[in-house]
Amino acid sequence: MIGVDPEIMKLMASKYSWWKSPDEALAMPERIIAQVMDRGDYGDVQRLAAAVGNDVLRDVLARAQAGQFSARSWAYWHYRLGLAKVDCVPPLPTRVFL
Repeated sequence: MIGVDPEIMKLMASKYSWWKSPDEALAMPERIIAQVMDRGDYGDVQRLAAAVGNDVLRDVLARAQAGQFSARSWAYWHYRLGLAKVDCVPPLPTRVFL
């Protein structure tokens, strides 16, 4: 994530990727961003959105893996980022078994 303050990402990683050290979590910044988008409190969401911008948030949402977002967060971010109209939110990502 070019241009993203590493201290903000480290803070978010320590709060929302608790099963890894912040330095380990920083190897996958998209996962940190998705965690904050799904579980973050209002202040953290606002701080993250200001730090990374809406284009990055849209990209994280577009590349989301199954289980990364709750239905509520999925709908919220589609509405907030202008990706869906009322009652037209795309389905959550699902796992594909071969």
